[in-house]
Amino acid sequence: MTQDELLDILRAHEWRDIEFKEAQTEVPRSAYETVSAFANTDGGHLVFGVKKDGTSFEVVGVLDVDKVQGDFLTALRQVEKISVILDIEENLHQHGEKHILVFYVPEVHRSRKPVYLNGDIRRSFVRKGGCDVRCSEEERNRFLVDAAAERYDGLPVDLDPNNAFDGESIRWYRGVYEAKPGNRSHAALTDLQFLAEMGLLVECDRQQMPSRASILLFGTNAAFRQVLPRPVVDCQRFARPIAEADMGDRWDDRVVMDENLIRVWQQLVAWYEKLADRPFRVDPTTLQRDDMPPDYRAYREAMANLIIHQDYSDHSRKAEIRHYADQTVFWNPGDAFDVGTDLLEPGVKEVRNPRIVTSFRRIGLSENAGWGLRDVFRNWQQMGHVPPEIRNDKGRKAFELSLRKEELLSERQILFHATLGVRLSDAQARAFAFACRESEVTVSQLKAILGLPGVEVVALTDSLVTQVLFKPVEPGKRYALADHLRARFDEIDQPGDQVDRRPENLVTAQVHVKPTDLSTAQVARSSQDLSTGQVKPLESLTDSQWKIVLFCDVPRKLTEIMAHLGVVNRGYFKANHIEPLLKGGVLAMTNPEKPRSSNQRYVITEAGVRLKVARMARDSEKGEETHGKA
Repeated sequence: MTQDELLDILRAHEWRDIEFKEAQTEVPRSAYETVSAFANTDGGHLVFGVKKDGTSFEVVGVLDVDKVQGDFLTALRQVEKISVILDIEENLHQHGEKHILVFYVPEVHRSRKPVYLNGDIRRSFVRKGGCDVRCSEEERNRFLVDAAAERYDGLPVDLDPNNAFDGESIRWYRGVYEAKPGNRSHAALTDLQFLAEMGLLVECDRQQMPSRASILLFGTNAAFRQVLPRPVVDCQRFARPIAEADMGDRWDDRVVMDENLIRVWQQLVAWYEKLADRPFRVDPTTLQRDDMPPDYRAYREAMANLIIHQDYSDHSRKAEIRHYADQTVFWNPGDAFDVGTDLLEPGVKEVRNPRIVTSFRRIGLSENAGWGLRDVFRNWQQMGHVPPEIRNDKGRKAFELSLRKEELLSERQILFHATLGVRLSDAQARAFAFACRESEVTVSQLKAILGLPGVEVVALTDSLVTQVLFKPVEPGKRYALADHLRARFDEIDQPGDQVDRRPENLVTAQVHVKPTDLSTAQVARSSQDLSTGQVKPLESLTDSQWKIVLFCDVPRKLTEIMAHLGVVNRGYFKANHIEPLLKGGVLAMTNPEKPRSSNQRYVITEAGVRLKVARMARDSEKGEETHGKA
């Protein structure tokens, strides 16, 4: 059987990471390595009684359940076997006459890592790509630094505070801090007194010494490079989409930043401003120009996140920002600390660099705990893009955030909604579009994507369940696209003869539509039935159909539409343009019960309105972009 078929048998669990062992009569030694790896990474399920052969699985069953279970759990209570006593969850499953043992191994808190075997810290493991990998010395050291009670950025540095700080960086910070509403003036304090007031100096042997945070934030180049002998961030710009740029092409522009964090922040802002699309808008009330980039909030929070949560004890890797034509990727050394919590939920979370985080928040360059990433999601969805992608890789101790410039409610997606004949609000349409892209969605994700409180999101998901568009996986928490729609959407989303695009990409800009010649000289009359039942469902709109959608925002006669498009062959026009729009739910008759009525009019539906708004927004953005470049 396949793994999916096996997981259907064991469907009582929410599967994330999983490892199978035969373990018919005894516990294999490799099982303990898996326990260490799960505990050090993201947690996971260990399954006894299953034989794996390549991609095939066979349920062989545990022959002596009591012995295997007892031996395994007893060993995990012995400190000479494993360094941490784990809270293991166990379950027994029956498959025919065979028994399967399932153990859930949770991730442990950072203060207990690395979890190692046989009293030997060198026998620490992590999960990478579905395998248990022994930690390198460098990886073990990262665990030990993260496990320390005193955070790395709070440790003292043996440098003279009178010569270690860059006065210009401190002056800039003080100016921004004191200009922020609610902050009192510290004009009477010297720079060192100000840093002490901010909690950035450390009392050591009855004298104040610089903390690592203070040097990272404000240090001179010489002092800074003693603390961090590598760049802070490597910014690369590619003029091509990621699929093309990752084929070995070099970047088109690159800036490597290796100064203190205040100077790096200033350089990042300048780098972003060169990349930003600046719209040209005039406030109708004040007549003042507004050229704030629409993606400013998302980029600001993403760049701040890159600086404040970076692992500065890791001197072998540097942060990267890779800007492509179709997306921007922020990669950071250092994973998020939280265990078993959702990064998109607001609330207090453990952070790697609390003093650096606090220093940035004091001048408004990072939102309150738990809100920064939500702001990235909210800003990105306001622009109509697909949600950002987060990858918190605990195995490699890295964090990645991707901002993709791809429409969530694309033309294909809206047309798919229209074929279902359902009435969806804007929020419902976006939630449904997101579910079409993902195998499952969570309430937390939808809260961030839609910018709605939890109560409203739960009500929204319940309404989509009622309309048989969603199915609950974990009611109130997780939902999936209804089974009957998944197959239908996958069928519609298959690349056809006229579609040239990447799999699962719904961007209509990549759909090639053959031009339609409306000249009557090339049209032969057809005697076939033109009923909508014989019209193929829409997957995209032709240029002529777009003209109809844009024209029919008010009810129009067929003759009016034909005159607007400059065509005369009524039968061909109706069969190839009007009927597909009717069947696709984009256009509607004002008198559907009498299709041949002399008073018949055609008007766009809610789906048609949504298509029109999306098209007008795209055209507006293109015009602003052209104006800005000019």
